[in-house]
Amino acid sequence: MSDRSYLAPEFLDFEHTAHASVFDADEPIWSALSKIEGHLEGLLDNVEGDRILGNVDERAVIGDDVFIAKGATVEAFATIKGPAWIGAGTTVRSGAYVRENVIVGKNCMLGNSSEFKNCLLFDNCEVPHFNYVGDSILGYKAHIGAGVICSNVRLDRQNVKIEGHDSGLHKFGAIVGDRTEVGCNSVLSPGSILGRDCIVHPCTHWHGVLGEKKIVKNRQPIEIAEKR
Repeated sequence: MSDRSYLAPEFLDFEHTAHASVFDADEPIWSALSKIEGHLEGLLDNVEGDRILGNVDERAVIGDDVFIAKGATVEAFATIKGPAWIGAGTTVRSGAYVRENVIVGKNCMLGNSSEFKNCLLFDNCEVPHFNYVGDSILGYKAHIGAGVICSNVRLDRQNVKIEGHDSGLHKFGAIVGDRTEVGCNSVLSPGSILGRDCIVHPCTHWHGVLGEKKIVKNRQPIEIAEKR
């Protein structure tokens, strides 16, 4: 493994989340993934009174262990199975499927036909169309284009590795730093880590660690032939 510590402040601004306590100052950022469940349980236990404060369409499906903050919107035919925490100003669009152990910050977008599981989204994060976000952390103003998949399990079912180092996690999708953009139909392989302010071009298959302020260009040769 490289000399990098992979501590959360290298990638994420804690001023843009109410859930900084998930992260340990001395552990690599991916250690937070195994703490989401316990943190969420504590949050829900401390809610006094009504847990559903936002605007929820009567045709949405909401589980028992779900908190929806005032100012949030859940559209018709969205499903929030829970446990889940939906922050103020966030929109959960029709067809979204929010599974277990999902924490969403303020003013986020959870889009049509997108699935979420064991993940933490910082404020102003956008995941708008046909996405899978499993066992992942998305930073402040991170944007995931249509069709982007955060793949979270290796094909050989072994623990996910970071630069040859065993993360100790069987399931680990991606870490996407603050303000990073991932283009449409890209796949982030298990254990992908993207720094702040990056751009990943559409239709990229990314694996590994990307430093901050980098652009990943995906240039595919295109051949045009005469129709016969």
